[in-house]
Amino acid sequence: MPSSVPSPSVSSASVRTSGLRAAARRRQRPGITLAVMLCAQLMIVLDLSVVNIALPTIAHGLHFSPASLSWVLNAYALTFGGLLLLGGRAGDILGRRRVFLAGLALFTAASLAGGLSTSAGLLLTARALQGVGGAIATPAVLAIIISGFPDGRERTRALSLFTAVIMGGSSLGLVLGGVITEWFSWRWVLFINVPIGIAVLLIGPMFIAESPRQPGRLDLAGALTSTAGVAALVYGFIRASSDGWGDTGTLASFGAAVVLLAAFVTIESRAAQPITPLRLFTDRSRAASYVVRLLLVAGMFGMFFFLTQFVQEVLGLSPLLAGVSFLPMTAMLFGVSRLAPVLLPRFGARRLMLAGLVPVVTGMAWLSQLSPSSTYLSGVLGPMLLFGAGMGVVFVPLTMTSLSGVAPEDSGSAASMVNVMQQVGGALGLAILVTVFGSASRAAARHPLLHAGPVAQAHDILTRGMATSFRVAAAFDLAALLIVALVIKIRQPSPVPVTAPSPALAAAAADAEAGSILADVGDPI
Repeated sequence: MPSSVPSPSVSSASVRTSGLRAAARRRQRPGITLAVMLCAQLMIVLDLSVVNIALPTIAHGLHFSPASLSWVLNAYALTFGGLLLLGGRAGDILGRRRVFLAGLALFTAASLAGGLSTSAGLLLTARALQGVGGAIATPAVLAIIISGFPDGRERTRALSLFTAVIMGGSSLGLVLGGVITEWFSWRWVLFINVPIGIAVLLIGPMFIAESPRQPGRLDLAGALTSTAGVAALVYGFIRASSDGWGDTGTLASFGAAVVLLAAFVTIESRAAQPITPLRLFTDRSRAASYVVRLLLVAGMFGMFFFLTQFVQEVLGLSPLLAGVSFLPMTAMLFGVSRLAPVLLPRFGARRLMLAGLVPVVTGMAWLSQLSPSSTYLSGVLGPMLLFGAGMGVVFVPLTMTSLSGVAPEDSGSAASMVNVMQQVGGALGLAILVTVFGSASRAAARHPLLHAGPVAQAHDILTRGMATSFRVAAAFDLAALLIVALVIKIRQPSPVPVTAPSPALAAAAADAEAGSILADVGDPI
C-alpha cells in the first residue's frame, strides 16, 4: 500500500518552498522596509550633527590641538567620500542588501569603538572606520527605497519621508548633541548609534529583499589610490600648519599625494570599468560644477568647524545652546530650498546660482570681521541666515548642472560624484583653513594685547585666526561665483518638457539636496 506520509525529499522541498514564500511575504511590506531604511539614514545623520556639537568637549577630553581636532571630521569625510563610489558599485555587483548590512555593521561597531576610545589616535581610527561603513551602506539606502516604490505618488511620498528624516534628524541632532554633551558625556554622541544599528541589523534581513547581482568588477585600485592620495594631500596641509612648509614630513606628504593621484588618473584611464569615468569631466559646464561644489563645501566645512568652537569657547554658550544657535540657518535653508524648483524654470540654473552665491560670499565676508567683542546677534546670526538663503538657492541648480547631459550608463557615477566632491571638498577645504588658522594664530600670539588677562589673550588669538580663515573661505566662495559667471554655460530646456517631474517630486528632490548638503559636510544641523 502506498503510504500517505510524503517522502523526506518531497517534505524538505515543500518546507524550503514554504520558507521562501514566507520570506517573500515578509519582505513584500514596503512600509516596514521604508521604516528600516529611514532608521539607518537617521543614524548616519545624527552621527554627523551630534559629533560637531561635541568637538570642543572632545578636544578637552582627549587633548586634541586645533589642527589635530579637524581630523575628527576629516577622518570620516575622507574614507566616506573616497569609498562612496566603490560602495555603490559593490551594491550592484554583490547585492544591495548584503552590502548595506555589512556597511551598517561596520558603522555600528566603529561607533562603539569610538565611544570607548581612550586616546586621540583610537578615536580617529574609529571615525575612519565609520566613514568606510557609511560609504558601503549609504548608496544602498536610497536605491532600496526607490526600487521598493513604483513611480508616482508612492515614490514621492517615500522620498518626502526620506528628506524629512534628513532635515528633521539633522535638526534633532543639534539639540540632542547638546543635551548628550552637556548632561552626559561626549562619548554618548557615538554610543547613540549602537542601539539604532543593532535594531536595523536584526530587523532588516526580514524585510529587505536582495537585489539581483550584476556582472562587473570592483575598481579597488582606483578607490584606494584616490582615497590615499587625497588623504596625503590633506595631511600635508595640516602638517604644514604645525611644522611649517619646509618640514620633511610636509614635503613627503605632498609628494606622495602627487604620485598617488597621478596613479589614480592613469588607472581610471585604462580600467575597463573605472570607478570614476574620466569622461564625466569632458563637459566644461559639468566639470566646472564639480569645482564650484568643491569650493563651496570647502568654505562651509571650515565655517562650521570654527563657528562651533567660537560660540562655545568665546561666547560661552553651553553645548545645548550652541546646537540651538544653528537652527535659524537650518530653517532658512529648508524654506528657501523648497522654492528652487519653482524659480528654476523661470530664471534658469545659471542665474539662480549667481543669485544664491552673492549672499554666501557676503555672509563669509561678514564672518571675517569676528572679534572677541562680537555677539551672537551682531556677528553670527546674520551670516547664518545669509548662508541658509544662499545655499538653499545654489545647490539644486548646481546639482542639475552636474547631472545634465550624462549618458545613462554613467548616471550612477555622476550622481555619486556629487557626494564625493562634497566630502573631498570639505576635507581638503578644512585642511587648508586649519593651516591658515594656525599661521594667523601664531602671528597673533607674537603681538599680544597690552594689559590683557590670559582669557582675553586666548580669545583674541582664537578669533584673529578664525577671522583670517574666514577671509580665505570668502575667497573660495568668490572664486565659485566667478566660475559660474564665466565658465558654466547651460542650454535652456524646452518650454514644455515632456517628462517634467511632478511639483511634489521636485520639492522632495530639493529637500533631499538641501539635507544632503547639511548632512554630508558634517555641519551642525
